[in-house]
Parts: sequence; C-alpha cells; structure tokens
Amino acid sequence: MAILQKHGKNSCPDLPSIKENPAENIGQAGSQKKWAESSQTWTRPVARLWTVVLLLGTCLLYCARVAMPICAVSMAERFSWSKRETGMVLGSFFWGYCFTQVLGGYVSDRVGGEKVMLLSAAAWGAMTAFTPILAHFCSQPIVSMTVSRFLMGLLQGVHYPSLASLCSQKVVESERGFLMSTVGSGSYLGTLVIGGLGSLMLDLYGWESVFYISGLLSVLWAYCMWKYLLKGEGPIITLESLGSAGTQSKLSKRNWLRLFRQPSVCAVIITHLCTASTFFTLLSWLPTYFKDTFPDAKGWVFNVIPWFVAIPSSLFSGCLSDHLISQGFDTASVRKLMQFFSMGVSSVFTLLLCGTTTFPTAVAFVSATMGLTTFSHSGVSVNVQDLAPSCAGALFGVMNTCGAFTGVIMVYLSGYLIEASGSWASVFGLITVVNLLGLATFLSFAEARRVDIDLAKGRYHNIHI
Repeated sequence: MAILQKHGKNSCPDLPSIKENPAENIGQAGSQKKWAESSQTWTRPVARLWTVVLLLGTCLLYCARVAMPICAVSMAERFSWSKRETGMVLGSFFWGYCFTQVLGGYVSDRVGGEKVMLLSAAAWGAMTAFTPILAHFCSQPIVSMTVSRFLMGLLQGVHYPSLASLCSQKVVESERGFLMSTVGSGSYLGTLVIGGLGSLMLDLYGWESVFYISGLLSVLWAYCMWKYLLKGEGPIITLESLGSAGTQSKLSKRNWLRLFRQPSVCAVIITHLCTASTFFTLLSWLPTYFKDTFPDAKGWVFNVIPWFVAIPSSLFSGCLSDHLISQGFDTASVRKLMQFFSMGVSSVFTLLLCGTTTFPTAVAFVSATMGLTTFSHSGVSVNVQDLAPSCAGALFGVMNTCGAFTGVIMVYLSGYLIEASGSWASVFGLITVVNLLGLATFLSFAEARRVDIDLAKGRYHNIHI
C-alpha cells in the first residue's frame, strides 16, 4: 500500500481550493491571507534559534518534573513517609497536570504561546527552587509537598499546548516536523540529565541541591528568553488582552462542537490518546519488566540506553518529514507515514519482547520501540497544527488531557493483567492492540487540510494548507 503521494503539477497546497463561485474564492483567499499576515511567521534563522531555546526549555521542564521522583526515597527517609504517602506526593502532580491543558492552549491561542510559556516557566522554576524550603519550614511536610506538586502540575500543564500554539502561528508547514520532534527530544534529554547529574548531586550534596539547581536554571532560562528573544517586552496577560485577541482564535461553543464533529479532528484525538496511553504504560512498567525477567541486569543499562536511542530517532523523524514535504509529497501522507512507524513498526518490536530470553536482545527491542515511538512528534502531534492552526493550543490541550487520563487507566489495567495472568505477554499484547486501533483510525480519517472556521464569513470550510 502506497502511503506517500506527491502533489500533482497543477496542485497548489498553499492556496484555498478553487470553488465555482469566484466571490467565495476571493473571500476565502483574503481570509487566509489575513490570518497568515497576523501570524507573522518566523524566518528560518529565527526559527532555528527558537528551536534551540525551546529544546533547552523542555529539557529543564523535565529536569524539574523528575526531581521529585529522584529524591523521593531520600525525602521519605528524612520525613518518615510511608509508601502510600510517597505515592500521594508523586501522584498529585498528574492531577494538576490534567487541569490546565485546555486552558493553557486556549490562552496561548489568544495572546501568544511564548507569553504563557514564559510566565509558567518562571513560576514552576521558582516553585522547584523553593521546594526544600517548604519541606523544612512547614509543620506538615507531606501536606506542603502534595500541594506544591499539584501546583507544579498546574503550571507545567500549559507547556505543550503553548508550544503547539506557538508552532502553528510562527512556523511554516514544511518546518513544523523538525521543530516539534527536536523540542520533543528535550523530554528524553531532560530525563537523562537529571537522572545522571541529579543522582550525583543527590549523593554528594543532598536532595535539596537537586531542587535548587533545576529550579534556578529554569528561572534563568525564562529570564534569558524574556531578555534576548522577547526583547524585554512585558509578558503580561490581562483580561483586556484576552478580549482583544485576533479573530482567528475566537471560537464559540457552537463552532467548537462543529470542529469536534470533523472526522479528521476525532482521528487526531483518538490516535494521540492511544499513543500517549501506550507510552505511559511502557514508561511505567519497563523497569519492572527487566527486574522480573532479568534479575541480575544492571539498572543503568535499561534505564539509559533506550533514551539515548530516542533522542537521535526523534531528530531524524523531524528531518525526514520536513524533507519529504519540501520535495512535494502530500502532507497528510507524510504524517501517516510517520505515525505508521510510531505505532505500527514499533508494535512489532513490542511483540518480539514476549519471546525474548536474553538481556541484550530485550534492550535492543525496547530501544527500537522507544526510538520509533518518537516518530509521532512528526505525525499526530504536528497534524493538529495542520487541521486547526487558529486553535491548535486548545485542541492540543484536549488531546493531552485525554491522553493523560487514559494513560493512568492503562497503567492500572496493565498492573491487573500482570498480576492476574502472571505473564508480560498480556501487557505487550494490550499495547499492540491499542496501537493498531489508533493507527487504523489515523490512516483512515487523518487529513492535513484546515478544518477550523472562517470567522469572516461565520461558516465552516476546508482550506488546503
């Protein structure tokens, strides 16, 4: 089955579709031109600079996020926490993380993703740096840490929706795959950095140092972004600024319902839900799988090598997708190809784990699986910007919220299957089924044409990007 298809000679993917009514064509073209002008797309050098800055920001985001799990054992010993209390502190982050996804994307669409990202980074960076102070000077550390982690989740929940909104407004279509895949690799880089240097600081200087360093570096990143990229412009978000935002981001409830009835939008949400839930399941249970199957294996091997593979794999997927689009291949076909590798080919390696009997082979299959899953950064994660650039942040927030909730359910269900069947094959089989369901949905219904609203006319139409 051919997945890729080049545009025909007379095709012009950057202009609206030609209608029989000339007046409609002029209106649609004028509306798209107005939206393109208001978006003020970055030049290529500026886009490359922002890519590096956002990569570093995502890396620091994960450094701050993973600081608590790394220090949890030491903090539990210091404050006499039980396993249940430690789990309550760690789990409170995800509840907060779910609540601000849609709101963060909605505000980003209206006032700019860079402003929301800057304010949130300064806030969660300061919160991270003050965590040891809150723990030591509060009479009930378990309460202060639970509340602080919940607030951390609230503040960090806006990052990826803001990133999606910023990318849809500032980056041209043929370069979005590289930016999203590069910035997405920051999560793996951050996990590696805090896992290595954080563990070293924990042993040498105590758990407090991990929070101090990761928090202060995040605040410094926010300051440099404000000083040198935003040129000192005040990132102030007021009710007046929300009310005076561009018309392209003002979607009524009725229009949102129409948007969610589009098959391509539903396909993106379902596919992202499947992708996120299977990724969370692998992330949560793979260490246990290695401990159960290969008790004598070194933890640093299976906890580090897959993430080292994931970083270049993510970068490669972004370069490949942008290259194919620049060569004239259909955007929707490229998105589907990337998702085919992410969910289809990766499932093959997941299933191969069922019959693996040697540790090196298992590490190789897991590394291949984690590496291929990063192709979704150039697939479904970018496709939302193709479909609805005027509200990409809010729509990505909906996707992330659904993915987070289903991820929690999948993690619990996998634990039940392991205990009930006593076999890891049931878990890997469940992951494969969910992946294939999401892939079939995406291949069947995904598109790369705009399906948001032409607010100048107040009605729905599709526009080729």
